[in-house]
Amino acid sequence: MKTPQPNYKEEFINLLRSTEREYIDYVIEDIDKLGFFSAPASTRFHLNFDGGLCQHSLNVCHVALMLREQMIAMKPEIADYLKKDSVIIASLLHDVCKADIYKPVVKKQKNAFGVIEDVPGYDVDYSNFPLGHGEKSVIVILRCGFDLTDDEIMAIRWHMAAWDLPFQSPELKNNINKARDICPLCSLIQTADTLASNIIERTEETL
Repeated sequence: MKTPQPNYKEEFINLLRSTEREYIDYVIEDIDKLGFFSAPASTRFHLNFDGGLCQHSLNVCHVALMLREQMIAMKPEIADYLKKDSVIIASLLHDVCKADIYKPVVKKQKNAFGVIEDVPGYDVDYSNFPLGHGEKSVIVILRCGFDLTDDEIMAIRWHMAAWDLPFQSPELKNNINKARDICPLCSLIQTADTLASNIIERTEETL
């Protein structure tokens, strides 16, 4: 008997609605229109298939919630800075910037026998809204009419950590350092994203 596939979209929506935040359904509706639930998480690095972006976002959320519980157990006072609804929102929505950038293409690739064949893949097209990564996610969410907290904005904006900084100004580097100093949610989301991408979503062939 074939094992049924998880319904990642349903789980994603239910988790967002569990926050009971006003206008969250507007966010769900708008990112659905952007193609979030059918988009891959990357072109070739992790979960590069239809629906991979939603699955990745859930992986980040699961890791972030687990880390939150561990941090609170070790340091109870941190609970005030890692509110559960904020962890869910920042982790699930950190990559909505990717919803409209991947375009399906056919690529040439050698198979196991060394024969070149056509395989489906993705290219990236930033022309729809070329505004960077974390900052684009923040703006997309705010344009849905949803009110992010300052901590959620900082966590989503800086979720790429140092990977978002090469060739950028000293001012931006100071900003990310300051954000991590004053916003524990930043470090939590950065760590959860890294663990999800580099451990949970790696295939056996790449371990």
